[in-house]
Amino acid sequence: MRKTGSIVLACLLLLSMALAGCSSSNRGNGKEGGGGLSGDTVSINVFAHQSSDTNLLTNKFTKKMEEKFNLKINWTTVPFDGAAEKRQISLASGDYPDLYLLIPWVDRFSQTDLLKFGQQGVIVPLNDLIDQYAPNIKKVLDSSEYYKAMNTAPDGNIYGLTGLNECFHCSYPNKMWMNTKWLKQLGLSEPTTTEEFKEVLKAFKTKDPNGNGKADEVPLSGSIENFGVHIIPYLMNGFIYDDDRTYLIAKNGQVETVASKPEWKEGLAYIKSLYDEGVIDPGAFTQNVGAFKKIGDNADAQLLGAGAAMHPSLFVNTAEDSPYGKDYNPIPPLKGPHANYATYNYPIDPGASFVLTNKASEETQIAAIKMLDYLYTEEGAMSAYLGEEGTSWRKPQEGEVALNDQVQPLYKAIPLPTGEEPRNDSWGALSQYNHHRAYRDAEVQGKDIYAGDGYERRLYEATLLMEGKEPDEIFPHWALWVDPANADETSMMQTNLKDYIDQNALQFITGAKSLEKDWDDYVKGLEGLNIKRYLEIMQAAYDVSSISK
Repeated sequence: MRKTGSIVLACLLLLSMALAGCSSSNRGNGKEGGGGLSGDTVSINVFAHQSSDTNLLTNKFTKKMEEKFNLKINWTTVPFDGAAEKRQISLASGDYPDLYLLIPWVDRFSQTDLLKFGQQGVIVPLNDLIDQYAPNIKKVLDSSEYYKAMNTAPDGNIYGLTGLNECFHCSYPNKMWMNTKWLKQLGLSEPTTTEEFKEVLKAFKTKDPNGNGKADEVPLSGSIENFGVHIIPYLMNGFIYDDDRTYLIAKNGQVETVASKPEWKEGLAYIKSLYDEGVIDPGAFTQNVGAFKKIGDNADAQLLGAGAAMHPSLFVNTAEDSPYGKDYNPIPPLKGPHANYATYNYPIDPGASFVLTNKASEETQIAAIKMLDYLYTEEGAMSAYLGEEGTSWRKPQEGEVALNDQVQPLYKAIPLPTGEEPRNDSWGALSQYNHHRAYRDAEVQGKDIYAGDGYERRLYEATLLMEGKEPDEIFPHWALWVDPANADETSMMQTNLKDYIDQNALQFITGAKSLEKDWDDYVKGLEGLNIKRYLEIMQAAYDVSSISK
């Protein structure tokens, strides 16, 4: 199984390789000019997502790439809304481009898409192109276990590539931010165990820490989206590992669900005890993040004692002049009766955002992979995502510190002044193909974690409290490929099982169901949803993956 330390090591290795990568980025035909073999200008038809503040046709980075690689890029651009439907229509009609260049969080090819269209011959495997013309891509694939696994299909083909954007604070989404001003006001220490956490919340409820003479405090809240705002995972991790997604672990190579284990039941009983004490906001299970933030930003009096979130600006205004933004600080994972875990999720989306089709000639395929390979160099990564040096980013100045203060800073982004027209000098999120952790760690950040330019450092330091606290038996669902013959069945079972587990957890916590009387029926319900078959499919996917070796 994975170890966080090995990923950090790999990231640092990648950074050193990136420094050398620029010099080798055009290996293959021995010349930079000429996207293909002939040296002539190569025309390439590209389907791409385009944001409202970007014009890819006139974009300065587009012009740079066309000149650098002797290309003529013919864009078919689509806005974010409806992007998936437009991609699907293009494929169904047969009128599809040479290349799809997508933003993963807008739309991407799923693993099922890749296998389906790959087997039909619509998608061109990239293996040989990478071996011959893309040394920087090859280095990253060979150096990142997860990235290679999630891009390599079970048949060994690489049918497309997804972006590599190793957002550190996204890797540990389920954080807890506590009102440390209230802790000091009540003379309380930061809680380190599940029982200490309960006592702190009870004090927040009963001792009027906001000083307005009303029992209006909300000791703990959250919301229902997928930004680490669910309250259950952080609490459950003191009892058994909760990944907030699959509820699976791979223990000694065996895929199991945690949601029927005694420790899960015990964790639910603990959370129910908090609910019964009145220290959990019932809205945490039903409200959206907007309602959550209304609690955090309440103007009449500070109400919130602790909030579950990937980062605090989800529930409170963190601007420097905000009245409450500095009060919420992270606490480490709580030590419970059986565990002391933090939820880990590799922050890369499986599937593919760079996909070549059979419409592309050999010359076009070579030109496209060379263009992408440049984005895997340090120079390409900065120019493509940030824009022009001196305008949109600059080199570090003396005294400036990287996000990770143990490494040398590499770059400083220059924000667009308020009211100025977009610079249109980068591809932005279209280009995040080698933003490995070491690269992101090297960005200049302000030293004051409560200032606007230090917010990312605030998240970084919070995430350090969680790093390495995940168990060895973590289930790497992001790196697995399910047999396409089972894809629809698996997707349905996965949805049904997660909904069932989530709904029953809520019912047990709120008392709508009894943990003593209804637990056995709940477990039988999992069996009725064919969890045995689901585990068999997940086991098969795990067994054939390189991650399990």
